[in-house]
Amino acid sequence: MTLKDLNITKDWTLFLDRDGVINKKLDNDYVKHWMEFEFEKDVVQNFKKLNEVFGTVVVVTNQQGIGKGVYTKEDLELIHNNMLYELKYHKGIIDKVYYSPYLASENHETRKPNIGMALQAKKDFPHIDLTKSIIVGDSISDMEFGRTAGMRTVYISNKKVTDPKIDLQFNSLSEFIAAL
Repeated sequence: MTLKDLNITKDWTLFLDRDGVINKKLDNDYVKHWMEFEFEKDVVQNFKKLNEVFGTVVVVTNQQGIGKGVYTKEDLELIHNNMLYELKYHKGIIDKVYYSPYLASENHETRKPNIGMALQAKKDFPHIDLTKSIIVGDSISDMEFGRTAGMRTVYISNKKVTDPKIDLQFNSLSEFIAAL
């Protein structure tokens, strides 16, 4: 399967993971402040193409650093507000950011791979059809989230990974954008 086979139109929704997809993931750490947030290569410049292809673009991100007390919800909201501003300045729009502040051990309904954030997005944007949605993420839990919700899955990694939950794989979000 290729992206072209999906016949993506403006009635499709794109779900994006954040760390490792939109911005660089910190090894064994969390992005706790805006100064630690670094966009992945070419994401800012190319993001507007996502809005040209998809009718709705949302972020779904696990942020258990809040649950661990490493940073606060206010810290995270500042990071997200700055991320949204930077993308908007370059004509890219994220319709909404969803995050789950819960610890993995809590298995909260909003924490991926559970689909609570997808259900919240569908509630906020009733036009979303999860069967006409794609999740782009860099973890198998992102792929499980997408598969359980009925989405197509796109795995971001520069190492080839074979898993039945992965529909397509790209080295980066920018490579995915270029393939649209």
